[in-house]
Amino acid sequence: MADQGFPDQHTTTTVTSSNTTVQTNIRYDPLYVRTIPGMLKVAQIVLNLLGFICITVSYGAITSRGSWFNTVAMGGFWFTGILLALYLFHVIEKFYRIPWLKIEFVFCTIWTFFYLLAASLAAANGRYDEAFGAAAFFGFVAMVAYGYDAFLKFNAVRSGALAQGERVVTKSSSTVTSPAY
Repeated sequence: MADQGFPDQHTTTTVTSSNTTVQTNIRYDPLYVRTIPGMLKVAQIVLNLLGFICITVSYGAITSRGSWFNTVAMGGFWFTGILLALYLFHVIEKFYRIPWLKIEFVFCTIWTFFYLLAASLAAANGRYDEAFGAAAFFGFVAMVAYGYDAFLKFNAVRSGALAQGERVVTKSSSTVTSPAY
């Protein structure tokens, strides 16, 4: 008697459906700042501002190291601040087709490396100017915050999540067994 093999014995059908639920109206949602991404953005904004202030009041603010640190701090401050405003007013959800998580992942990754460089340069100047030492501290903490945010965004992109809104994925599997001959 010949073995009928797998294709003759079973038929398997798998159906996967995805449903994206978003509200396209613009509304203010103060609860966003209580989420982990919201708290990270607020912390990043504060750290950017503190580092900028430390360098600005120092004697070496006009040096290339001070200018680079201030460029990194203000770039992060404005980009993160604008993103926070877009999330608070659900503009991100309105334009859900834009790959916001990928944009944020790339930005946070770049800013992690920028802060590594800027804070290291400021720390090297810290023995001459205490304000540079304080700025280096805030820069390294900001580097960790941006790095953790990049990690969260990477995981969200891998899982197929939306930046705001909901995506419900349902997977159903059915197996039909045909009679053996």
